[in-house]
Amino acid sequence: MSRKATCLDNAAMEGFFHLLKCETVYLYDYQSFEEVSQAAADWISIYNNYRIKEKLSGKSPVKYRLLTTEEAS
Repeated sequence: MSRKATCLDNAAMEGFFHLLKCETVYLYDYQSFEEVSQAAADWISIYNNYRIKEKLSGKSPVKYRLLTTEEAS
């Protein structure tokens, strides 16, 4: 990266990690790193495959991507 970083560069990932921490890490008392890792992996799978987003016309990220690639081909 040759330009000065701005806060908007990381905004999307910051929001994603905020949701991840609020909905998994802070809600439960995990006993090991493996439990946290598994909970995060499960949450990411649900987020990508089932959680609908208004910005994506009411579709999950995976469904939206599949529909946009079908339209392009």
